[in-house]
Amino acid sequence: MIEKLRALGKEYLALQEQMQDPAVLRNPREIARIGKRMSDLEPVLPLIREYEKCLDAIRAVEEIGDEPDLKELAAQEAQEARERLPQLEEQLRKFLVPKDPDDERSVILEVRAGTGGEEAALFAAELMRMYLRYSETQGWRTEILSMAEADVGGIKEAIVRIDSVGAFGKLKFESGVHRVQRIPETESKGRIHTSTVTVAILPEAEEVDIKINQEDLRIDVFRSSGPGGQSVNTTDSAVRITHIPTGLVVSCQDEKSQLKNKVKGMSILRSRLYAAEQERLAKERGDMRAGQVGKGERSEKIRTYNFPQDRVTDHRLGENFSNLPGIMEGNIEEIIAALQEMQLRERLAAL
Repeated sequence: MIEKLRALGKEYLALQEQMQDPAVLRNPREIARIGKRMSDLEPVLPLIREYEKCLDAIRAVEEIGDEPDLKELAAQEAQEARERLPQLEEQLRKFLVPKDPDDERSVILEVRAGTGGEEAALFAAELMRMYLRYSETQGWRTEILSMAEADVGGIKEAIVRIDSVGAFGKLKFESGVHRVQRIPETESKGRIHTSTVTVAILPEAEEVDIKINQEDLRIDVFRSSGPGGQSVNTTDSAVRITHIPTGLVVSCQDEKSQLKNKVKGMSILRSRLYAAEQERLAKERGDMRAGQVGKGERSEKIRTYNFPQDRVTDHRLGENFSNLPGIMEGNIEEIIAALQEMQLRERLAAL
């Protein structure tokens, strides 16, 4: 254990040196990545020093000669060190848990209305807004890549890029089926309806992660539909990209420029292909996406939003959270922190 901890200390020193590298200083994204890792490691450094000090105190008893006063003092310090070591080991063990390599990535967020018709579309729009507000509190940059609006003012589907180091490490727990229970505005008899929305959180893939052969793509252009400005609906600016080997299809029509729609579409396609490959590798290892609490499958109901009772239930935690209006305003840090803690406990148990 101590050797692994010393390795973390050496990693911190190496990161400090990297921060002086001119090539790193010219790369804001690399600065953010290194800075976040350093901030993750900083709390462990004083614990490592105290752990080493305790080990030294225990060893010192054996090295003292026949001087009774010194031996008694050393024995007392060694006993205090032995009592302190288990506490330190408990604190330090969490730093030895292997991290999901995707945790530092940005995110492609996909929100889709599920069962429930108009009510599902309305709640999908509310969930998307919740994630946008949460991203705002975190200082993350967001960009809507694609959105299909519903007739009632909600959305059928929205795809959003959330650009920040570490966004996936927090939002990955949101993948799954979100269920809402409330009385729709159109319900005349006051009955509670249940609707669902599917959320997918994909780690954003770079071009170096996924190589896509042009011959594996079929790219179709067509005229955009819906609102979007004077030229959106009068030119063939919308793009549909089909990845022939997998059958994955991505459409983008939000931009007036065909090129911009293609760039956005390729970004979504790369991330979907990357997520599919990571899922395949995880199944081969038998751990079903070790980076997430639960399986993270889209068919898995992860959370219920009960409006009449002002309650949000996370089914993986088995816990209820109040202040539903605040949660819908993006105050979901408490839930995410609880899921991160649950994941840490599971990984510690597996060590």
